[in-house]
Amino acid sequence: MNSKNILGILLAGGKSRRMGGGDKCLLNLGHKTILQHVIDRAAPQVDRLLLNANGDPDRFQKYNLAISSDSIDDFAGPLAGVLTGLDWAIEHMPSCKWVVTFPTDTPFFPKNLVSRLFDSVSNGRGTLACAASGFRNHPAFGIWPVHLRDALKIALVDEGVRKVDEWTNRYNLNTVAFESSGIDPFFNVNRLEDLQLAESHLKND
Repeated sequence: MNSKNILGILLAGGKSRRMGGGDKCLLNLGHKTILQHVIDRAAPQVDRLLLNANGDPDRFQKYNLAISSDSIDDFAGPLAGVLTGLDWAIEHMPSCKWVVTFPTDTPFFPKNLVSRLFDSVSNGRGTLACAASGFRNHPAFGIWPVHLRDALKIALVDEGVRKVDEWTNRYNLNTVAFESSGIDPFFNVNRLEDLQLAESHLKND
């Protein structure tokens, strides 16, 4: 797979309620932040990265990333981040046909995530795709065609759709299963005890 013209969207637009608010992606995991772990895994898999984050962008200045807040208001969830990425791709990467989303609280996702998602939709074999592990889907780890931007905007703005599954079920969605090795590759840090578990895995990895 050629990563050229695939935009990666780092989803950091949530409120992190279960961590007491703030940016959980900026918490330290080992010798670097969770966000840096995510960047290190995502960057080699795509052509460019965009950070989807709301609020003051200066708190992410040291990462030297393009940053865009949600295209729509009211913290509409991961789909708002997808729409933001599609909007940004159309404006800044006119030849881009696909974007891939990466939640920024998941530091161990597979290094072949994008290639496998792309393979599952190439040659018209699917409209979009998401990752899965342990018989559980992870719809926020997905590959999204840019041509669905207008349809997604209508769903979010006019229909009030918020759940990822509610929208993806309208299309031919492929699910790509990944195996676990020691820890679920899509393990995400929601609570302080999750951060401790991630620290343990990092030391034993």
